[in-house]
Amino acid sequence: MSAVSWLDAGEQQVWRTFLRVNSVMHDVLDRDLQRRHGLTLVEYGILVHLSESEGQRERMRGLADTVIVSKSRLSHQVARLERDGLVRRETCEEDRRGSWAVLTEAGEKALRAAAPDHVTRVRECLFDRLSAEQAAQFGEILGILEEGLSERAQ
Repeated sequence: MSAVSWLDAGEQQVWRTFLRVNSVMHDVLDRDLQRRHGLTLVEYGILVHLSESEGQRERMRGLADTVIVSKSRLSHQVARLERDGLVRRETCEEDRRGSWAVLTEAGEKALRAAAPDHVTRVRECLFDRLSAEQAAQFGEILGILEEGLSERAQ
């Protein structure tokens, strides 16, 4: 068994700061969307992904991967959006066990109403605090981390 390479004090500080920033930013954006538009951040993400999909619809299993939630949580969130008339489910003709999530006209309208406020809040929380160079570096760093995690997931 190999020895553990413990985090030094600087690395520990970076790691803990990352965790706090990620958690607080998620909470701030989630609360803001709920207060202003009655949508959670996950629900908003579902509407965005459906709006960008061909035919404004996507298979449920693909949508779960896209919005990075478990299939059970996605099912719960889509059920809520369906109840509110923002999304509807359709049976997949190619695979009767599967289903499509489809953005409704009301869902499009809700997304159009929420998007400007959400983008403004994202800018306030992230991009307005970074220079263009820092934002580009941050994007590169996140890309490297995402690539490494994708490799491990396979």
